[in-house]
Amino acid sequence: MSTLVITPDTRKRCFDPVVNANTRLLILGSLPGEKSLAHSQYYAHPQNRFWMLLGAVLGVELKSLPYEQRLATLLAHGVGLWDVVAQAHRSGSLDSNIRARDDNDLVALIAGLPRLETIAFNGGTAARLGLKVLGAHASGYRIVSLPSSSPAYTLAYTEKLQAWQVLQFIP
Repeated sequence: MSTLVITPDTRKRCFDPVVNANTRLLILGSLPGEKSLAHSQYYAHPQNRFWMLLGAVLGVELKSLPYEQRLATLLAHGVGLWDVVAQAHRSGSLDSNIRARDDNDLVALIAGLPRLETIAFNGGTAARLGLKVLGAHASGYRIVSLPSSSPAYTLAYTEKLQAWQVLQFIP
């Protein structure tokens, strides 16, 4: 029988949601990785393709912008960010290492977003966990499951981009 050893430094917490009353598209990740946590920024790992993918979808060069300007640009385009997992024990950055998690109150968040139409999940773990958290509340929204922008998910960038392009058709 294996025993989970939980050390104090493995409890990770997500960031605050980046949303406003005009958010039409909410992109949910699982839980920020080590580089993101160290920099206190969503998708801070230099090999994570999130900013490139979303920039291509929006037609805006996001990656070269300062972080706060990236977030402001997303909000200006009706795009919000958050994570499914509020906090969890996790060694490293892999979703498969998430243990003893507490989920964010996604139902309360979406209830406060009057223009929200689409919920997109960045990766399979975010989708699997997020759909459980949302339950029946997901039925009122367009749900999109995207390939992870993480470098750990080794799908070629062009294939990721092709899948992410579906977000271009969100009003």
